[in-house]
Amino acid sequence: MDAPGILEAIVALVDGTVPGFWPIVGLSLAVTLSAVTLAAAIGLPFGAFLAIARFPGRGLVVVAVNALMGLPPVVAGLLVFLLLSRSGPLGGLGWLFTPKAMIVAQTVLVLPIVVALTRQTVEDLWREYAEHLGSLGLVGFRAVPTLLWDARFSLVTALLAGFGRASAEVGAVLIVGGNILGHTRTMTTAIALETSKGDLPLALALGTVLIALTLVLNALAYGAGRIGAQNAG
Repeated sequence: MDAPGILEAIVALVDGTVPGFWPIVGLSLAVTLSAVTLAAAIGLPFGAFLAIARFPGRGLVVVAVNALMGLPPVVAGLLVFLLLSRSGPLGGLGWLFTPKAMIVAQTVLVLPIVVALTRQTVEDLWREYAEHLGSLGLVGFRAVPTLLWDARFSLVTALLAGFGRASAEVGAVLIVGGNILGHTRTMTTAIALETSKGDLPLALALGTVLIALTLVLNALAYGAGRIGAQNAG
């Protein structure tokens, strides 16, 4: 295994010599971005709720959310597998070994990250602006949209952290997706497969492409956030 071999493998991937590469890239992005979108739709308002709400057991909920940021992917995959299996409560959906199951598994992994980082960001804003927002009649949950909007550029970091968690995931999507060529194979599961087959140049080439895609998407999100912050400020 040498640098020329890895470079040759990268060229073969990009120019289409390796069949099925671009569909794998497309599926990987579709699953990851869908999971991040779902996690954001649920996690941003719930994290803001935790930031401003005061109720018995709130501390336990915060601790649980923080702990779930380190949830092992294989455990998340196993839980989703049990839910979606034929004998599971959601088995009738027929989602097991489909991209939908992979999206659910990745959402389970990303959601605690989005909730925890949103809670911390919004809580800091709430401490600073609670009195001012109260004078405007924005009390309690009525303040959530305003707080989320004010924190929108900081919350990009939370979404990028979730994207990083999802894009690097192997165990959960392997369990619920099955790594089926042309159907549920993603970049990370393809890397695991090629490594197990001993094709290290191809595995490293896939890893290099995955890192490059992640860097490009993070750079675009960072640049958009910076431009938005400058225009807003």
